[in-house]
Amino acid sequence: MNTKTRTFTVADILLPKSADMSKWAVVACDQFTSQPEYWQQVKDLTGGAPSAFELILPEAYLESADVDERIGNIHKNMEDYLARSIFEEYKNSLVYLERTDSTGKLRQGLVGAVDLEMYDFRGGSITPVRATEATVAERIPPRLKVRRGAPLELPHIMILIDDPDFSVIEPISEKKGSLSKVYDFELMQRGGRAAGYILDGAAAEETLTALDKLSERLSAQSPHPLIFAMGDGNHSLATAKEYYEELKRQNPGKDMSGHPARYALAEIVNLHSSALEFEAIHRIVTEINPDELLNEMTKVLSLSTDPHPDKQAFEWICGGVSRKYFINAPDSNLTVGSVQNFLDKYLRDKGGKIDYIHGEDVVRRLAAGENSVGILLPDMAKAELFPTVTKDGALPRKTFSMGHAEDKRYYIEARRIK
Repeated sequence: MNTKTRTFTVADILLPKSADMSKWAVVACDQFTSQPEYWQQVKDLTGGAPSAFELILPEAYLESADVDERIGNIHKNMEDYLARSIFEEYKNSLVYLERTDSTGKLRQGLVGAVDLEMYDFRGGSITPVRATEATVAERIPPRLKVRRGAPLELPHIMILIDDPDFSVIEPISEKKGSLSKVYDFELMQRGGRAAGYILDGAAAEETLTALDKLSERLSAQSPHPLIFAMGDGNHSLATAKEYYEELKRQNPGKDMSGHPARYALAEIVNLHSSALEFEAIHRIVTEINPDELLNEMTKVLSLSTDPHPDKQAFEWICGGVSRKYFINAPDSNLTVGSVQNFLDKYLRDKGGKIDYIHGEDVVRRLAAGENSVGILLPDMAKAELFPTVTKDGALPRKTFSMGHAEDKRYYIEARRIK
């Protein structure tokens, strides 16, 4: 791989040769975590055909009794797919992706390799690639179990670039007629459509040079510019980083600069894309006493029902009844931060479970359960992202989502990491 010193560069990308792509591609594993029926439907739809479903661990199963068996099967399936020559490899390439989402909007992206030496998810990071939300350490070990024994990676990582001039990704559409189209198909489960085109040689270099120029402009404005901001898949990229650092510790003195695990496959997307919308990620809290939770929350955050346009606010849903509360004693600049800080401490002290949900309808349905509460949070303006992360560091975890769950990145491309 010719990486020069680029943070984002070409990769040896694997795509299935002749699979039914509508069965191959499945949505990111961290979606529909409270809806195992969704993943059962995916299993039924794929029906044993070659599929990324056989190569990932949906987080809906993270706490299942057979999780270790599932991980072992993932590793076996990866080895089997390689042995059966399921994939075709595109050396030193990028994939230009056009994703039509469930609403009909077109999102353009570029799939390539991120240099993990240029990424640090810890607080206070000044690397070119940074987390936009707090990374939860306990969420990494189960992912690390999957990656340790895996010969392949399949990415659902989406990274944002701040390109208001539309100088990097968007111009590719004008020349896609001269590029090799490698897939074009309908995504399962209301996911929309995906079309991919290979960029290699001069075409890839032209695009990467445009990205270099964007990076140079940002570097001229700051000694430690934020060039690549995590959009989706932060914990997956953090896992890739941890795995790479683990390999370096296991091989002291060995030059690891050319090891494939130094890189992680990801898609970059322009923050300014009209198809990219930030949506709140809501909370479902279960196995708690709702009255006790609300009473304690009212004390700590000084909640009231008196409307005030300048105060942080959220909607509380319990037992089919909803009410809007205003926070008079916030401890974060964002509503989600004040709410999350309280919930973290309360659940740590009192017990209970929390899940992060995309979509108000799902929250309302789940909040109807016994000893359950739903909290609907406000959206965040995407223009706030780069300035806020640059100034204040990572946002509270699960602050925002880019689109509905079915509009998340689907697993399509793969890459060897061994």
